[in-house]
Amino acid sequence: MCGRGMKAILLGNTRVELYSTDATPRGVQLMHGEYLTQNCSCRIRDAACLGCGNVVGYHVTRPCGRCLEACNNGHFWMFLSEGVLGEDRIDPTGTKPLRWASLPRVEKDREELAETSERRETLCR
Repeated sequence: MCGRGMKAILLGNTRVELYSTDATPRGVQLMHGEYLTQNCSCRIRDAACLGCGNVVGYHVTRPCGRCLEACNNGHFWMFLSEGVLGEDRIDPTGTKPLRWASLPRVEKDREELAETSERRETLCR
């Protein structure tokens, strides 16, 4: 689904672990209309896998003021930990996991994302 995801904790409920990303993922479709979250005034839409049809997370379409003012990383695509399987992305040396601080900006990372998207898309089928 995404080559730029990272493990995260939901700001509105720190007991919820998930994955988040700053890049629009491939292989997902927004479902239904917007609705309010339970813990704040953010508006979200469910995101479903185009391969299997299961809801795998959601997209924050309109973050609320409280969340925008809180310490956040600008990630508005969230994947439920029970809906996806995380996999470490390896650094250019091929020997250790790539750390978020070393990840290229999303604009420069498009080529790497395109090269690995085909393999990720086949994982749910």
